[in-house]
Amino acid sequence: MESKVVSISGVSRGLGRALSVEFNNRGWRISGCSRSEEALSNLRIELSNQHHLQKVDVTKEEEVKLFAKKTCKHLGCPRILLNNAGKINRNAKLKDVSAAEFNEVFQVNVMGTHNMIRAFLPEMENEGTGTIVNFSSYWGQTTAPDVGPYCASKWAIEGLSRSLAQEVSDGISVVAFNPGIIDTEMLRSCFGEAAGSHEKPIEWARHAVDKILQISEEDNGCTILG
Repeated sequence: MESKVVSISGVSRGLGRALSVEFNNRGWRISGCSRSEEALSNLRIELSNQHHLQKVDVTKEEEVKLFAKKTCKHLGCPRILLNNAGKINRNAKLKDVSAAEFNEVFQVNVMGTHNMIRAFLPEMENEGTGTIVNFSSYWGQTTAPDVGPYCASKWAIEGLSRSLAQEVSDGISVVAFNPGIIDTEMLRSCFGEAAGSHEKPIEWARHAVDKILQISEEDNGCTILG
């Protein structure tokens, strides 16, 4: 049990919440962060195992560092780090997306992932084992109109993951993770009610956790389809 710790950013809704519940059901202890204290309070009620949930903005380096420190103190070093926190731009042509909105998408999706890696990777390397899962998308290797900033951020996650995979020490695996097409708030912002025809997060999490637990050093630098 001591080593069964998973840390999840964006834990309070969507895929992050579904993953936390599924990992908890399998006996894992959950370290999770989100910007919503109310949503974290609701999640605490659902988790039966020891856990540490903390209000954190992943774009704030010092907040992420404190989260990592408290996680390691209360639960131990995570064996799995799931960089799930994400943001999508409103549907718009690239020329109509403001610099502020473009920057916010990159701050959450790319810089937030970087902050989490910087905070947790040294401890994972000290432990000599661990898996870092950076959430990508089908739009991390393809494109679509009206979501240019999001596509660009997920292509960045693919490159970041492959580069980091070449740097980590033995025992550490880094992958980009494409969850597939799931009925989330983010998908509904693009597809509207049509998103409802796709798999629900709680159903998806059952097989996604299987995939995550199967990741090994042989997968280092790969993109995994959830």
